Amino acid sequence: MEEIIQEKISADHLLYVSLKYTKTCDVIMNLLLRWRKMIETCIFHILKDAQKKGKVKDVSENAIGRIDEIKKLFKKDPNSLKTLDFFMMLRKIESLKIERIGEFRKNVNLKVFFRGEEVNINLEKLKEYAEMLENFIEMTKKRLSK
Repeated sequence: MEEIIQEKISADHLLYVSLKYTKTCDVIMNLLLRWRKMIETCIFHILKDAQKKGKVKDVSENAIGRIDEIKKLFKKDPNSLKTLDFFMMLRKIESLKIERIGEFRKNVNLKVFFRGEEVNINLEKLKEYAEMLENFIEMTKKRLSK
C-alpha cells in the first residue's frame, strides 16, 4: 500500500503544483504515466490479495490478462470499471496520436485520439480523473485491509 501512496503523492504534486506553474503537455503526459503506474500497482496488489483469499486462481503475467481478471472481480463497481477503461487508454498513451494545444496558457489541452474518439485532456478533465482515482485508491485500501 505504501508504494501506491508514494505514487499518488508524486502524481498529486504534478497535478497541483507543477502543472499550475508550467502548464505544458509534458507535465500532463508525466502525470498520466504516473497514474498508469499507480493503477497498475493497485491492480497487481488487489489480484494478489484475491489470490490469497481464493477468489482468483492465478495472477496473469500480462496486463490484459490482469485487466480481464480484475474486471470480473469489479463487475458491479462502475467507478472501478471506468478506472480500468481509463487505464486501457493510459497503457497505450505513448503510441497514440496526440495534439498539443494552448501550451503555457490557462487552457492547456492534450488532445488524444483513442478508439476512434477524440479525448481532450485539460485541467478540468484531469481533476475528474483525479477524483475517480481517489475513489479507486480508497476502494483498494478497503480491499487490502480486509
